[in-house]
Amino acid sequence: MDLYFTALKGIFGQSGLMGLTGGNIVMLIVAFVLLYLAIVKGFEPLLLVPIATGCILVNLPLSGIIDEGGFLRYVSYGIEHEIYPIIIFMGIGALTDFGPLLANPITFLLGAAAQLGVFVAIFGALLLGFSVKEAASIAIIGGADGPTAIYLTVKLAPQILGAVAVAAYSYMSLVPLIQPPVIRALTTKADRGIKMEQLRPVSKLERVIFPIVSTVVTGLILPSAVPLLGVLMFGNLLRECGVTERLSHAAQNEILNATTIFLGLSVGATMDAPHFLTPATIKIIALGLVAFIFSTAGGVVFGQIMKVLSGGKINPMIGAAGVSAVPMAARVVQRMCQREYPSNFLLMHAMGPNVAGVIGTAVAAGTMLTLLST
Repeated sequence: MDLYFTALKGIFGQSGLMGLTGGNIVMLIVAFVLLYLAIVKGFEPLLLVPIATGCILVNLPLSGIIDEGGFLRYVSYGIEHEIYPIIIFMGIGALTDFGPLLANPITFLLGAAAQLGVFVAIFGALLLGFSVKEAASIAIIGGADGPTAIYLTVKLAPQILGAVAVAAYSYMSLVPLIQPPVIRALTTKADRGIKMEQLRPVSKLERVIFPIVSTVVTGLILPSAVPLLGVLMFGNLLRECGVTERLSHAAQNEILNATTIFLGLSVGATMDAPHFLTPATIKIIALGLVAFIFSTAGGVVFGQIMKVLSGGKINPMIGAAGVSAVPMAARVVQRMCQREYPSNFLLMHAMGPNVAGVIGTAVAAGTMLTLLST
């Protein structure tokens, strides 16, 4: 009997329960909340389920899963060396229809205006004591583009990667909650009811030339943005050229899905309690929210300016879609419009600034890399 109890004591002594800390418990609760939002509320489950699972795995003590030679250590290689974000951009390019932007190029300005939060957050982060490289990494959260946020942070401030990645993807998933109050505050009911003219058809030639020209022009003007924008446009070229259907399908589906799983697990693996539960993390998450709110506001305010300049032909709500959460932000605009005006359809109009936001955020990241990488 004594031998039995001794064996039980030995097993218990080596169990995870003995290594469980208060911080681990807090992070497990955070993971459960993320799973609830993903599974019950439907907030971006493809992102939040892998992230929450990675958070659970890394906060189970003594498993060795994140130690040297552990599974998550190898999986994290792709995020630590910017592989996953760039592959994700290829998939996004293959999924993206740039037709609405090409049909109404002026909406590109809305994507630029929606980067306002990035610049607001930079100054906020500097005031809170972050270095300029950390401030740039935090600020890019305002673009609502998780892969870009990861790419820039790995380059400039890898020590805050966990908090930045989690904040970026969390706010991307919470677009349907964050954006509507901002839009309502900056528009009237009459604004939200403006009907826009049907977009012109975009030729195949335009669709094929656009990714090629964009890659070359970007590469010559802003080389630092080539890894993101170049691969984004490569994915789009696979979609539009008409002779690479199999490759386009793979980029949109198998490759993108597999990479999303590994990226999510890797992001979750950065949420280990000792590194994540710090005052700096709280500041980063708060600044990310500020950046996202100001980005939405910047797009809507510029939308109001365009409404006036166009003689009331542009619905200012589509400016909110200028953040690069594709296609979530555009869908938010459509749902808000349809709730009040069921016969009004803004989705395709909102997709113009939405895809412009993807380009705008990548350009902002490339600019920061150019200025701060020295």
